[in-house]
Amino acid sequence: MRNLHIPSRSPAYSRNAMVATSHPEATTKALDIMKKGGNAIDAAVAAAAVLAVVEAHSTGIGGDCFCLFYSNKEKKVISLNGSGKVPKKVNYENIKKTSTNTVDPSCHSAITIPGAVAAWCRLIKDYGNLEVGDVLEPAIDLADNGYVVADVIADMWRREENKLRQDVDASRIFLNKNNAYKKGEIHKQKELAETLRSIAKYGRDGFYSGYVADDMIKKLRKLGGQHSGEDFISFEAEYVEPININYKGYNIYECPPNGQGIVALMMFNMLSKLDLKKYDPDDFRRIHLEAEVTKLAFLHRNKYLGDPSFSNIPIKKMLSEDYGRELLKNISETSVIKNININKLDNNKDTVYISAVDNEGNFVSFINSIFHPFGSGIVTENTGILFHNRGASFNLENDHPNFFAPMKRPMHTIIPALLMKNKKPIMPFGVMGAHYQPVGQVHFLTNVVDYGMDVQLALDHSRSFCFDNKLTLEKGISLGVYEKLEKLGHSMEYCDLPHGGGQAIMLKDNGVLVGGSDPRKDGLALGY
Repeated sequence: MRNLHIPSRSPAYSRNAMVATSHPEATTKALDIMKKGGNAIDAAVAAAAVLAVVEAHSTGIGGDCFCLFYSNKEKKVISLNGSGKVPKKVNYENIKKTSTNTVDPSCHSAITIPGAVAAWCRLIKDYGNLEVGDVLEPAIDLADNGYVVADVIADMWRREENKLRQDVDASRIFLNKNNAYKKGEIHKQKELAETLRSIAKYGRDGFYSGYVADDMIKKLRKLGGQHSGEDFISFEAEYVEPININYKGYNIYECPPNGQGIVALMMFNMLSKLDLKKYDPDDFRRIHLEAEVTKLAFLHRNKYLGDPSFSNIPIKKMLSEDYGRELLKNISETSVIKNININKLDNNKDTVYISAVDNEGNFVSFINSIFHPFGSGIVTENTGILFHNRGASFNLENDHPNFFAPMKRPMHTIIPALLMKNKKPIMPFGVMGAHYQPVGQVHFLTNVVDYGMDVQLALDHSRSFCFDNKLTLEKGISLGVYEKLEKLGHSMEYCDLPHGGGQAIMLKDNGVLVGGSDPRKDGLALGY
């Protein structure tokens, strides 16, 4: 029983099927899809499409996605990479750069070929029960007839007003008399509805060719991009081999690089050697240990991660138990890691997250993103497509694994996860929040596995994030804990916005599904 004196809510329960998303419309419409004969794949794509309409600052058809799922028919975990590539032609003299020598997030170079639609269509074709048109119908209706702006979304909208004012088409669609839409107001996206109808009718070709692709290319070319029709037509989402480690009797699965799921697995690998239960869940030493393993794992991310088609990433070494023990030697309970470096390893040959479980035994972990809030801030002229800015993750140093290059995928922050035990699926889970995602997954799952919290309490629990030499705490963490961490040597601050958001659905031993949705977002988990 949860503590009723602490603001929270009970988890959702079901014996049949369940969906958890960051918006009520997405959850309910996805459940409707399953009631009409769709499975968890159909439901996840339907939810992603609805979120592309109602949570446009986080996701859209102009973005990318990854899907990690257990197929009950094939009795295995499958991973699909729906992240886009750089066009075949690159003019390095035409790339706008930031002061840190990365791609400007608001320029054409930050826009790789959007991969989400290709992934949606491939998943439905290969593993869905329904047709694309059936799955997209709820999103089309909401885009055409409007939806009510929710609280958290309205707050993010307000924060991004100036960004949306920079592009005439973004301003036209996403601003109301040059201001952000407010909570409780109704927003429509007629052009997006027509584009979704094209996808519903023609599948992936309704996006990657014809007038929709022409409109995207026209806008990108107008801004100086070199994107071509061939870049769009030739793009395909790809099945890839998932990676996993054992954590205290459970197997945690992630998508492989170019995503940062390996960072979460490295953190789990180190923490698997520690007895976290000797600390209270809110103990400063637990936060300290999470911060220290984060530093070590992110050091590897920054040194090794990129597109594996272009560089050798030492995955086997990075995830080995022996290497996890070696890294742990750098960690002390009484001091912080400073000026740490790692030896070269030899190679061994903003965002939405959706959990869905159906009555056929399929478990889907799905994540869709346009990266920064409202992505690049660039919208097409006639088709209502808001472009992501994932190319901003590229490094512009020639010898770096994540160097910006033609036909290359950038390092991706979005990471769906899946928990297995005894070769059976237990829980699809994920935590949104860009760079925070692997840290959020670790905090959530250790809440469940080590501290025995239900999925809702595990999502509710206060969070911290050590990034770029700063340890930031949510304001639910006490000043006393803050001061103890500062005394250890951490550079401290409280964060303005909370860290991420998340969803999870856990299968209990008796067959009951238990779902949770993060209170940091507008969503919920529901079953039937």
